[in-house]
Amino acid sequence: MDENNVVTSHNSATSPYAIPFAIVIAGLAISAAVYFGNNNKGVAALQQGTAAPQAINLDPVVSTDHIIGNLNAKIIIVEYSDLECPFCQMFHKTMNQIMNEYGKDGQVAWVYRHFPLPMHTKSPKESEAAECANKLGGNTKFWEFVNRIFDVGSMNNSLDPAELSKTAGVIGLDVSAFDACLSGGTMKSIIDASLVSGQKAGVQGTPHSIVLVNNK
Repeated sequence: MDENNVVTSHNSATSPYAIPFAIVIAGLAISAAVYFGNNNKGVAALQQGTAAPQAINLDPVVSTDHIIGNLNAKIIIVEYSDLECPFCQMFHKTMNQIMNEYGKDGQVAWVYRHFPLPMHTKSPKESEAAECANKLGGNTKFWEFVNRIFDVGSMNNSLDPAELSKTAGVIGLDVSAFDACLSGGTMKSIIDASLVSGQKAGVQGTPHSIVLVNNK
């Protein structure tokens, strides 16, 4: 939600998905209040209520996605995110809360996809760094890397590039191999493909989350 990003929710008191959806909406509302309360610049729109289903050209969720939780969960939240986005940083905490409460029993899964915004010039390389963590340590290290970047970063293009190698070391990766991967630029194509995926799905700002219920 760095830029125009409308979130809609269709909620019912009797719906088994009401609580997870409520947490998502509440997290976004809190993030917006904190963000604008700190006099940061940005544009955001939050719409709650009933909305007609929209056709979304979303790339299917597959086993090679960065996913926490059960791939066959009834609710899958596909998030397009930017590692320099302050809204993403706050929403990331909300999503970790959702997964801690609902992910363990297989109700909810979380998919992370990259969508570095043009104004965040450091974000593409940071996204590549996350993919290097994945290459060297798998999905677990990917999430550890992203979690730490959101924990230590001040957002809005402010992360010291040296923090990338430092983070790799902190989470137990081979730093020399990590640096070689990052400097080689071999992960750029993955980030580019994720951007194209987001554009097809209608992403214009971050965090942009698409909720799948029974794969729809």
